[in-house]
Amino acid sequence: MTPAAVFGIRANLGQVLHQLLQVLLVGMTIGMMRNVVPALAESEFGVPRGSFMLLVAFVVAFGFVKGAMNFVAGRLAERIGRKQVLLVGWLVAWPIPPLVYFAPSWGWIVAATVLLGVNQGLTWSMTQTAKLDLTRADQRGLVIGLNEFAGYVGVAIAGVATGYAASLWGPRDGLMWFGAAVIGLATLLAWIGVTETLPWAQAEVKRHATPTAQSLRPRYPSGVSEQPTTREVFALMSWRDRRMAALCQAGLVEKFVDALVWAFWPVYLHQQDVGLPGIGWIVGVYGFTWGAAQFFTGKLSDRLGRHQLNAWGMWICGAGVALMPLGSGALWWSASAAIAGLGMAMLYPNLSAAVADIAHPNWRASAIGIYRFWRDLGYGIGALGLGAAAALGGQLESAFWFVAVAMLVSGAVLYRWGEETHPRLNPAT
Repeated sequence: MTPAAVFGIRANLGQVLHQLLQVLLVGMTIGMMRNVVPALAESEFGVPRGSFMLLVAFVVAFGFVKGAMNFVAGRLAERIGRKQVLLVGWLVAWPIPPLVYFAPSWGWIVAATVLLGVNQGLTWSMTQTAKLDLTRADQRGLVIGLNEFAGYVGVAIAGVATGYAASLWGPRDGLMWFGAAVIGLATLLAWIGVTETLPWAQAEVKRHATPTAQSLRPRYPSGVSEQPTTREVFALMSWRDRRMAALCQAGLVEKFVDALVWAFWPVYLHQQDVGLPGIGWIVGVYGFTWGAAQFFTGKLSDRLGRHQLNAWGMWICGAGVALMPLGSGALWWSASAAIAGLGMAMLYPNLSAAVADIAHPNWRASAIGIYRFWRDLGYGIGALGLGAAAALGGQLESAFWFVAVAMLVSGAVLYRWGEETHPRLNPAT
């Protein structure tokens, strides 16, 4: 067996660690925009108080751009390789810190966020796809849990760090130098340390062709060609296969929570007279809980299955969102953030793992890209929805109820339409 055909975390530990460091830095890149920027939208960037739709414009832009780039990244990675797409993603991020530093208006922040969407769509997709290339089917929950653990710990670290940096040096200087250091280091490490993993995916295709590989064959969608077109994979993921459609709609709706956390949680807490470091810590509880718990929930799904964790995660996360405006004080807000983060940890890696379970290696990168397209489109659709809810209700709290109800309904759809995808627990007959 050639080295490129050796699968498993232990056998490829060096590259798995390189990819985990990459996704940590990817998370820190988006994290630097999730605390200081929305909290100071009015005082620093000229967004009028109560302009809910203008406030969410940068999240809307991010969601639609990142969703589209996820779609592009999956197909592109099957043609030019994972490492090349990763490097392009980092090069696109270079103008973000100076755009924020010199921004005379909110429009510049929206422009910076468009580039951030391109960066995140290309880089985060590739870190996940590359690790799935390297590992075995019985490690998918664990490896995606590790990937999202590292990424969202990076988001939380950056939120706290930029809160302190903005207090010490000013918001523009703090974001400029923090962002430049993270993006520069990530580009260098991707260039010198990351190995192309496309040969592992190609070796897996050959292995699936052997008779011994059929004993625990996943329930792949039927009626799919060996090399399906982009249109075929998109239709399969979006409506043709009910299981994939259930996963995609759940991914889309769960991003309503992240849009709320990004656009409105810092503003809501700022209006409650919480300082920037305090906002960073409260929002950080959500990110740290989400990140750390995924280390366990991803592995748990490899043992117990994905389906129940995904559905209950939707409902628990929605409950955490609903609790936020029902009380006051740092302890209450932190507890609600932790509940939302726990629910997100239950569903986030395991929705992706479920897609990977029943996507053939020939088109797995495309399937993941299309799932991530629908999922991150939830940033844009969710931000529009919560902005409209806040505008119609006349207060930020209305956005919390909109998101909580959406999570409840989406979880019910997932529970009804979905099924267990783990090949050991529900193999093809």
